[in-house]
Amino acid sequence: MRSILVIFIFLTSTSISSQELNCQVSINFDQIRGSNRQVFTTLETAISEFVNQKKWTDKTVKAQERINCAINIIITKRDNNIFEGSIQIQSTRPVYGTSYEAPILNIRDNDFNFKYNEFDQFIYNPTRFDSNLISMITFYVYVILGVDADTFALNGGDTYLKEAENVTLQAQQSGLSAWSNQVGVQNRFQIIDNLLSPGLNQFRTTMYEYHRNGFDEMAENNTKGKAAIENSLISLDRLYNKVIGNPLLRLFFDAKADEIVNLYSDGPNTRSKQRLLVVLQKISPNNSAKSVSYTHLRAHETVLD
Repeated sequence: MRSILVIFIFLTSTSISSQELNCQVSINFDQIRGSNRQVFTTLETAISEFVNQKKWTDKTVKAQERINCAINIIITKRDNNIFEGSIQIQSTRPVYGTSYEAPILNIRDNDFNFKYNEFDQFIYNPTRFDSNLISMITFYVYVILGVDADTFALNGGDTYLKEAENVTLQAQQSGLSAWSNQVGVQNRFQIIDNLLSPGLNQFRTTMYEYHRNGFDEMAENNTKGKAAIENSLISLDRLYNKVIGNPLLRLFFDAKADEIVNLYSDGPNTRSKQRLLVVLQKISPNNSAKSVSYTHLRAHETVLD
């Protein structure tokens, strides 16, 4: 009997550790008034189990290797089984030789609407569109997996990003605008179209060089790692003006602006610091409020104009 129990525990722990994500799911429904508020708790649990318990890849992943991420949903409107609101996707990546978790994604999607009946099953079918809710969650899971993999290997997230693209193609059957090609609008179609565009591959190259050659190197050689980060940031200038609205630059700095400010608030001088400042001021104008006194970049200047 004891041996059977040991085998069961082993199989259970193996199954749990094989999942890829460690995702914290939260739903804020403070703006909704009504009697059946239990539906939101049920939905939160269903999404959490779908994301964390489903095996999304063919890789064996140890518990400590799971990607730390978060899905935060704010419900602003409910009409029976129809819900509207926003969703925020965040993910981090461990930095070699440290306890630091680098932010990778920080996406806010304000076009979050779906139908849901309490206790609906969460089943994703890659060959057809069944549910906007399931498609949205699945899409962002694959984006998390894809962009994370890109930070460990050059273009390492191809498989997962193409899965996200497939979700988009299937979801276009719904006719919903967030899945369609709209020039100058940052939606789910634009995110995945840009990530997979050969002409915009510099973003994915930067994600690799910034993390693998930069942050992962800093534990061994701070100066070398910081120089690699600096060069990777300067290389983002190649994306400027390539696409209306610079969606990939926004995707990068929505996650990285604070990290860059913290990185350059101390540490060794770098050779291209003045050029870096000029490039950051040019390509990230939406971060003009982020200013700090620098002793190693430029004192009392805005690092991201």
